[in-house]
Amino acid sequence: MIWRKHASRILVSAGPEVKIHLIAVGRRMPDWVEKGVTEYQRRMPAEAALRITEIAPGRRGKRLDIPRIVRDEGEKILAAIPSDSQVVALDVRGKMLSTPALARWMDDWLHAGRDVALLVGGPDGLSDAVRDRAERRWSLSSLTFPHPLVRILVAEQLYRAWSILKHHPYHRE
Repeated sequence: MIWRKHASRILVSAGPEVKIHLIAVGRRMPDWVEKGVTEYQRRMPAEAALRITEIAPGRRGKRLDIPRIVRDEGEKILAAIPSDSQVVALDVRGKMLSTPALARWMDDWLHAGRDVALLVGGPDGLSDAVRDRAERRWSLSSLTFPHPLVRILVAEQLYRAWSILKHHPYHRE
């Protein structure tokens, strides 16, 4: 068992520490995005630390070659995945989850003891190679969200899922 001090309370963890890597296309996020993501990163315990890896987006100019841009972004995403990580692609065609269902996924992640890589593509989506590499696909919604907002939504939902697992009062049904 692992004991961790978190704020003013002691948490007991059933398994090893797992890093959750949010690997997302996009750089230089607006201040409100940085603040939002940082707030939820701060709240996450060491047993499920949230790390952000930013991937430089492909150049989009007058003569767009979208398939090439998506392929190049995909190669950078794949190169950023830590070895032996469980891979989850955020994809509109993925599985829509309730927050309790996400908590069950997180419970699986924590007990498996492998890091997790959550992959977010650029404005034109993920490459086929990235989708093929994913063990699971997760759809946040059938709505379209701006990519900066996706980072905050994912960070908040991860914290909420963790709070369900730990019977923390943050999540209410």
